[in-house]
Amino acid sequence: MEVDEPVCLPRLPRVAVCGGTHGNELSGVYLVRELLKMAKKEEEEEHLSVLMVLSNPRAMLQCRRYVDTDLNRCFTRATLNGPVSDVAPYEIIRSLELNRMLGPKGSPAAVDLVCDLHNTTANMGLCLIAYSDCDWICLHIFKHLQREMPDTPIRFIHFDVSSRESYSLDSVGKHGFAMEIGPQSHGVVRSNVYTAMRVGVQNMLDWVRFFNSGTIFEGGFVEVFSMVKHIDYPRDRETRNITAAIHPQLQDRDFCLLQPGDPLFQTFSGETLPYKGKDPLYPFFINECAYYEKGIALSLARKRRVMIPAIRVQTEQEQEAYVQEFTSEEEE
Repeated sequence: MEVDEPVCLPRLPRVAVCGGTHGNELSGVYLVRELLKMAKKEEEEEHLSVLMVLSNPRAMLQCRRYVDTDLNRCFTRATLNGPVSDVAPYEIIRSLELNRMLGPKGSPAAVDLVCDLHNTTANMGLCLIAYSDCDWICLHIFKHLQREMPDTPIRFIHFDVSSRESYSLDSVGKHGFAMEIGPQSHGVVRSNVYTAMRVGVQNMLDWVRFFNSGTIFEGGFVEVFSMVKHIDYPRDRETRNITAAIHPQLQDRDFCLLQPGDPLFQTFSGETLPYKGKDPLYPFFINECAYYEKGIALSLARKRRVMIPAIRVQTEQEQEAYVQEFTSEEEE
């Protein structure tokens, strides 16, 4: 295929914008509530249906990340297709409800795009997090946001996880990503962070409208941060309590290259512990509050340049052929 020849992709008539998957990440909660109010005043568009979803209402009421278990880890194929008992955790039951509403995951009936809204306490700016580094829809949305929001640091993070093992709400759609914005403490809302999320969502929806109307988007290179590994805090061997914090020279320096030998942790007795990895990598989710329970002090990524092709929406004839091919693949 010639580099300049646009790739033809299916129309995106159904988009879901989800907030409150974690009940104490308030930018998404308040933004979806605001979008729901606006939707009542506006006429529904002919070529785009936007579904606003408050994902975890019980956790939202309690202003907690979750009630029983992390909802954003409940969307693997095994969980969604497995048996459910009468005493199943609330978030397991809720994940099945959301899968019925937005999916079923991996089926032709699933919504075309899921944008799941999150906050982080880490100094990460605005990030799109996805399971594929070759989903041209998500990568073109990323490119569009970078162009339309030049004063906001915007990055694309790739988690190399199969569709079967993908575990977050955004994986239910045909395309999907988490929009992660920080720093913002959990349980509060900061105006600048909320505004960045609101503008990001609006630009995402504008891009979908442009795409559906037939706009051809030029290709080019984008930077992608591919997750390599997580690093836990140093811990006491007996008590498993942490014995160090993120080093002051690393704190708040998400996406700044970490070289072997650079300060990584500072023990509670004052000793500096260096990064002992062999390769320089890019840290992110540095000192994320919600990840203490998961044993993650920070994550490390490798930065790559990815070539994305020009794209356009399919014609009706091309769309029919795509649906037949998609259905055949699912049956196999």
